[in-house]
Amino acid sequence: MGDIDILATCEHPPPLMQHFLAYPDVEHVEMAGTTRGTMVLRSGLQVDLRIVPHRSYGAALHYFTGSKAHNVAVRKLGVERGLRINEYGVFRVPKGKKVDELGKEGKRIGGETEEEIFRAVGMAWVPPELREDHGEVQVAQQGPLPALISLDDIRGDLQMHSTWSDGSHTIEAMARACQQRGYAYCAMTDHSHSTRVAGGLDAQAFSKQWEEIARVRQRLDGFVLLAGVELDILPDGSLDLPDDVLEHFDIVLVSVHSRLAMPKAQMTQRVLKALSHPAVDIFAHPTGRQLHKRAPVELDLEDVFHAAKKYDVALELDAQPQRLDLSHVHVQRARELGVKLVIDSDAHSTEQLRFMRYGIDQARRGWLERGHVVNTMSWAQLQKWLQRRCS
Repeated sequence: MGDIDILATCEHPPPLMQHFLAYPDVEHVEMAGTTRGTMVLRSGLQVDLRIVPHRSYGAALHYFTGSKAHNVAVRKLGVERGLRINEYGVFRVPKGKKVDELGKEGKRIGGETEEEIFRAVGMAWVPPELREDHGEVQVAQQGPLPALISLDDIRGDLQMHSTWSDGSHTIEAMARACQQRGYAYCAMTDHSHSTRVAGGLDAQAFSKQWEEIARVRQRLDGFVLLAGVELDILPDGSLDLPDDVLEHFDIVLVSVHSRLAMPKAQMTQRVLKALSHPAVDIFAHPTGRQLHKRAPVELDLEDVFHAAKKYDVALELDAQPQRLDLSHVHVQRARELGVKLVIDSDAHSTEQLRFMRYGIDQARRGWLERGHVVNTMSWAQLQKWLQRRCS
């Protein structure tokens, strides 16, 4: 995160600016005027405050929320209609004249709300997450944009870890925490044994874990606990457990944890072979990236997307903040191709279940609606999908 921009609206700015500058964690103030202020926190993070009158709030919110490319595209539409759009409002430009930045010339026709900005240029309101000039301007000229997925649409979490591998809480604690979040189901997906650094389980250990899951299920009233696995894709594309073990899992996630520097063609074939296996339901954190720590693997995602579509395997959007994998660009492409997606917290503790919200943010940037995401299904719908290759 580069800095924090705060937009405020009031008709008498000085007291608000004074309150802003009195924040206790300020290292130093770089600039302070009547309506603009900049300070640097002790953490090194820069914070900017901009104060506008009520009648300009919508225009300023749009101006500071959208990417530069989006704002340029919207302003261009305004110019074509004889309008000038800036952070103070929308103005009708008299022929042969210019409107200064305060809008003192020209007829003011909007700016109090964002809707007024979009309406002036013939667009439906665009959710902030989509303001990237990635097609939203054209779609919004034709009508409403997609009804983006929300956190309330999620019915369950399909990747998490317990003390059986590298998690901090028991299976029951994780399941009950999911139940308390209002979910209908969750999947316990501890690592398979090749992920030794995470304490992965072999077939014998999973057999014992299934016994514990069966006991926990008896204590969960009206909540479905799935016995799952995050299964390593081995370097040759085979899976980390034999087929006679895999058939006992309710849900199977596969992922790459080793030989991450494999050449692109080889890595792609490795993944494609795994996705073709009839036991596989979800391809977890597909690129393996860890933000600011590890680059994504070399992988032909276009081939992966087409294979996922062919085999009806869902691609995961891992909501862990250091992953957010897939990226919103890749999510949007998967959506265009009709590939199913799953949004998972990849929680390693009950507290990390809250990471789901970051996955939702990423999904919204990728234009996802409820119908694109597997874990918005009811339990009956999900159960039917999990049985798809047996029918």
